[in-house]
Amino acid sequence: MISSISTRSVRDWRSNEPGAWVIVLMPALSAFLVSGPTWNSVWLLVLWCLCYCVQFSAARWAKSHGRARYRMPMLVYAALLVCAGLPFVFRFPGMLWWAPIYCVLCAGLLICAWRRREHSIPANICAVLASSTMAIPVASLGTHGGDAPALAHLLPFGQSILPPLGVEIAGAYALTLFGSVLYVKTMIREQGNTRYLAASWIWHILVMAIGFLYSPIYGWLGAILLARAVVMPVATRNMRKTAKIAGIGECVTSLVSFVMITYAATVLIP
Repeated sequence: MISSISTRSVRDWRSNEPGAWVIVLMPALSAFLVSGPTWNSVWLLVLWCLCYCVQFSAARWAKSHGRARYRMPMLVYAALLVCAGLPFVFRFPGMLWWAPIYCVLCAGLLICAWRRREHSIPANICAVLASSTMAIPVASLGTHGGDAPALAHLLPFGQSILPPLGVEIAGAYALTLFGSVLYVKTMIREQGNTRYLAASWIWHILVMAIGFLYSPIYGWLGAILLARAVVMPVATRNMRKTAKIAGIGECVTSLVSFVMITYAATVLIP
């Protein structure tokens, strides 16, 4: 009995979706590596991890409609975020420019959790935008985050707010991660749903086309992801319990995406 309570208590403090950490960290890590690591960008990465801890614990609390069991992890993670984040905000007040965007995205996730629709398309969009966008502030703290002039003339603000390198990485991840959202749905929750399958294929074709317009590396990544989105749902259409297959495949394609996006952004630096 005591062991059961202890195990449950530990689970309350960690995310029960390991794949979510991949989505949360990949864009920020790519920006961290490509823009040139600094102690300030390390600081922001730590804060971003704490933000996710606050989010998933708050989402559980919202989904349970305020059960006391989930209150303590949420409050502790929030306190840690405040303690570590306030000095950062005083050091970099310009980062508050991102606060309204993340407040809206977080509110969207919590509303979906309250309605117990945390796996819905709106919730997925909020999660993808939040994780992808983090590449921009991380890149702004790097040693050469303002490089990648191919995008510089397209940005409406100064490079200190929207470093082109960060925008490039954020855009690449936003496109590919949402494609993964659609693909996973065709493998698990929406298996056999022809509308989702068509949406997934159309989205991946667009990703590939946009990729080739910008860089052959992005284009070939889009082609790989398109092949996965077409072949896997068709090959497993008569199988049950395809979650494991989808999970293993996502591990592989997530690694491929991380390597190719990071490399593509690196070679485009002058």
